[in-house]
Amino acid sequence: MLTLLGSLLGFISSAFPDLLKIWQDKQDRKHELQILDRQMEQMRLGHNQRLEEITVNADINESLALLKYDSQPSGVKWVDGLRASVRPVITYAFFLLFTTVKVSALYVLMVDQGVEFVAALPQIWDAETQALFAAVMSFWFGQRALAKARGQ
Repeated sequence: MLTLLGSLLGFISSAFPDLLKIWQDKQDRKHELQILDRQMEQMRLGHNQRLEEITVNADINESLALLKYDSQPSGVKWVDGLRASVRPVITYAFFLLFTTVKVSALYVLMVDQGVEFVAALPQIWDAETQALFAAVMSFWFGQRALAKARGQ
């Protein structure tokens, strides 16, 4: 019995280094796969970042080309004048339309419905109108202020 137990213990102890080596190889392979996965993820992130840089550079180059094209005079004075006045004319037209609608609403409230000016004014100049007007003014004057700040 002691012989059998000794033989079994000898066999197990002789197989133990091989089992330990197999377990260690499995852990090493698992670790190498994790490293490869991380390297592939880093490469993917690098490619995505490079693609984003290319897209941003393309947008910048497109904007520069459009600005360069737009800054060249055509040689026809009325075309150049019209090109320079399109934004302001549209802005003035919408502001005039906005003012006309609000003044008409004030007129209808005061004349047709008999509401006094002090009571009619808050009805046509409500929170939505204030927000709209503030957004338009901030866009126009904020854009100029930011352009001046960038230039300095």
